[in-house]
Amino acid sequence: MFGLLFLLILFFSLFFIGSVPQADKIAWGVNFSQKHSQSLGLDWKENYLALLDDLNVKNIKLAAHWDLIEPQENQFNFQDLDWQIEKAEEKGVKLVLAIGMKTPRWPECHVPEWAKSKSKQEQQEEILKMLENIVLRYKDSPVIKYWQVENEPFFPFGDCQWVDKGFLKKEIDLVKSLDKKDRVLISDSGEGSFWIQAAIFGDIVGTTMYKKAWFHQLGFYIHYPFPPIFYARKAQIINKLFDKEVICVELQAEPWGPKLLYDSPMEEQEKTMNLEQFKTNIEFAKKTGLKEFYFWGSEWWYWMKEKQNRPAIWDEAKKIF
Repeated sequence: MFGLLFLLILFFSLFFIGSVPQADKIAWGVNFSQKHSQSLGLDWKENYLALLDDLNVKNIKLAAHWDLIEPQENQFNFQDLDWQIEKAEEKGVKLVLAIGMKTPRWPECHVPEWAKSKSKQEQQEEILKMLENIVLRYKDSPVIKYWQVENEPFFPFGDCQWVDKGFLKKEIDLVKSLDKKDRVLISDSGEGSFWIQAAIFGDIVGTTMYKKAWFHQLGFYIHYPFPPIFYARKAQIINKLFDKEVICVELQAEPWGPKLLYDSPMEEQEKTMNLEQFKTNIEFAKKTGLKEFYFWGSEWWYWMKEKQNRPAIWDEAKKIF
C-alpha cells in the first residue's frame, strides 16, 4: 500500500510539479490540408498562398491524402501536391509531409473508393506502391524536412478499417530504403501516451497538444488538466532513453466540438477556441520547453477571416510568424 502511494506521489511530482525554461528559439509552423480547406468552402490555393505570403509561414506540415493522389487505381495525380511543394520551394518553406493511409483530418484514413473493397493485404500492397511513388518523387526536394509516416498510428481515432504495427514497420523500412536521411517522424497523442512506441519506430517524435475538446466517449467538453511540465518531462525521458527529439505537430488553434467545423454554429465553436484561448495556448506551448510547433487550424483562421469577417486570430497569428 505504502509502495503504491510512494509511486503515485513520485509520478505526480515528476509530471505535474515544476517548470522548464522556454526554448531560446522556437520554430512556429502550421498544418495544411487541401481537403479540409475545400470542405470549409475555400479556394484552397488562395488559402495556401495566404499562409505563405500574408502570414509568412516558413514551416508547414502538409497532408498528402491517398484519395487525392491516387483517385483511380494505378493512376497517380500529383498535380496539386506538386504545386504545393513548388510554392514551398519558391518561398524557402520547410515541410513535414504526412504520408500513408492515415493522414491528418477527418476521416483520418483517406482511402480511395476503389480501394475500400479490397482486402487488408491488397490495401497494404497499394499503400506501399503509393509511398514509393511519393518518396521517389520528392526526396530530393530541398524543402522536405521530415516524412511523417501515418498520423498517430497507435492512437485509435478516425474511420479506419484496421491498425497494423507490423505494417507500419514495413512502411518505415520502405521510406528509409528510398531516402537514407533518417528523417521519419512518428506522431502520437500528447494527452494519452508517453510516446515510447513512437520513439522506437521513428527518428523524430511528434506530439499533439490540446487544451479544450469535446470528449465523444463521455458526451461533454473537457479541459485537459495537464500542465506544461507534463509534456516537458515526457520529452526529456524520450531524449534520455532514445536520444530523439520531440516536436509538437498539432498545437490546438481551432475548435474541437461534437460536430465537424462546417456543421458547427459559431457559438459552439467559440466554446473551445477564440482569440483569448489562442493566446493562452501559445503561452502554454512556450512553457513546455519544446522547440518546434505546428498550429492545427490555419485553414479555419482563413475561413474566419474570409467567410465570417472575423480576422482577429489571423491577425494575431501574423505576430507569431
